[in-house]
Amino acid sequence: MNFAARIDKAITQAVTRGQAQPSPARLASALHYTVHPGGARIRPTILMSVAAACGDRTPALTDAAAAALELIHCASLVHDDLPCFDDADTRRGKPTVHRAFGEPLAVLTGDSLIIMAFDVLARSADHDPLQAARLIRILSDRTGMPNGICAGQGWESEEEVDLRAYHRAKTGALFMAATQMGALASGEEAEPWEELGARIGEAFQVADDLRDALYDEGTLGKPVGQDDLHGRPNAVTEFGVDGAIAHMREILTGAIASIPKCPGEAMLAKLVRAQAEVLTPIKWRAQQQMTPGE
Repeated sequence: MNFAARIDKAITQAVTRGQAQPSPARLASALHYTVHPGGARIRPTILMSVAAACGDRTPALTDAAAAALELIHCASLVHDDLPCFDDADTRRGKPTVHRAFGEPLAVLTGDSLIIMAFDVLARSADHDPLQAARLIRILSDRTGMPNGICAGQGWESEEEVDLRAYHRAKTGALFMAATQMGALASGEEAEPWEELGARIGEAFQVADDLRDALYDEGTLGKPVGQDDLHGRPNAVTEFGVDGAIAHMREILTGAIASIPKCPGEAMLAKLVRAQAEVLTPIKWRAQQQMTPGE
């Protein structure tokens, strides 16, 4: 079974448990609406790639970790889109959860997915209790305060923002969770994999800043220009478009150098190299290829 199929199966199983009767029908529907169809599933795919590079010794634990990570990510998107934050109308090309189901159910959907993520990991203790407990600890650290995505959202309420710390928490946290949890699920130590996740997360945040500045809503499937609208710090403002692209590529070069020794090291390096092109906005690449006068 490929990564995408494994991820989808594990997420579907978790959501189905959350929809068991008796349950409030609209909230149950909102759970499915939020996670299907999914986005690129980048974070759980990185987690599984690291697990594969380390031998993927306990696939059931890897599947649980991947599903839990994606559920947290989906929950964060629901909350980010709320009127008190971005007040977004669309996400992944369809109405945001609070637009489709109302604000109260959107809050409950995000909360339910967070609890569901940790329930998935708790259930994985049947395969390895100690490793399951360690996975829970990593995911909780990368979700809450002071190191997780909650801290990242909190930076937006500060008068002065440390851009690197903001990016590390808001975007980097779940990428660090991905690399560390992937290694841990395969019986490896988590700590050596933190830097790889941090660098990938930083690169993805710069890429997101670029997309926000260069793309339109139809291309992204969500509102654009949000950084300027909300006065958020971003790489395009700090470095300019060319500088931001160069900065992103430099970060990914460092990511390759940070990959710990493992059987699948070459595979992971190839994966990271491919991201350098994937993350460079297509619209900007097309502009770069145009000759003067066109």
